[in-house]
This record gives sequence, C-alpha cells and structure tokens, in this order.
Amino acid sequence: MSETDNPIRDAIAGAINEHEVILFMKGTPEAPACGFSARTVGALQALDAPFAAVDILPDPRIRQELSALSQWPTIPQLFVKGELVGGADIVAEMFDSGELADVLGVEQPGAAAIEDDAPAGGLQIENRLA
Repeated sequence: MSETDNPIRDAIAGAINEHEVILFMKGTPEAPACGFSARTVGALQALDAPFAAVDILPDPRIRQELSALSQWPTIPQLFVKGELVGGADIVAEMFDSGELADVLGVEQPGAAAIEDDAPAGGLQIENRLA
C-alpha cells in the first residue's frame, strides 16, 4: 500500500508536519481519558507551551496508523517539529530535567510556579490510577 492509498496515515503525517507541537492522546486537553495523557498535558500546560492535540479514541484506525508511522506502540505520543519526542514517561523525565522546556523553546518554571499553576493533582495524576 503506498502512502496515497492510506488517507488516515496521510492525515496524521500532515498534522505532524503542520503543527510545531502536537500531542496524540486519549481524550482532549480539557478532558484527558487516561492518566498518561493527563500527565503529558499537565507538563505542556505547566510550561505554558502551545500545542495541538488529536484524540485517538474516536477511530481505532488513528492509533493503528499513528503507531505504524511513529514505530511507537503507546499513547500519548508527543511530536515536536515533526519528530517523535516520546510518550508520558519520557515527557515527564524531560520535564523534570528541563530538557522538555529546551526542546519546546520555552522557559522552565521553578517548582513553586508549577505547584501554583498546575490544576489539582498536577503532574501526579497517574499515581492515583495505579
């Protein structure tokens, strides 16, 4: 199957190329549908980084084609400037080290700023779902 025969994969690739920062997630930034997506959104929001988001839940083919394209099996998947950064654990590690702010070209806030700005539960939400 050539790329032109796969409109879903073409649409995913187009979205990745169109947006400097794009997150493929379960749910939406306003209503994440899993703790990993919530934690990743929390990191991006704590950095005040603008990003596009795609909910993969409405159509299972989106997840299938995204994983085939990225060679990454889990959701969420964060792309910056067309490159896969990684999933929730990698994003969290990069956030903690300050590397995520560097990749996104934004300022890393101090710990106090993160606690003040983060919604209740902040970046720890996945711990409550274990």
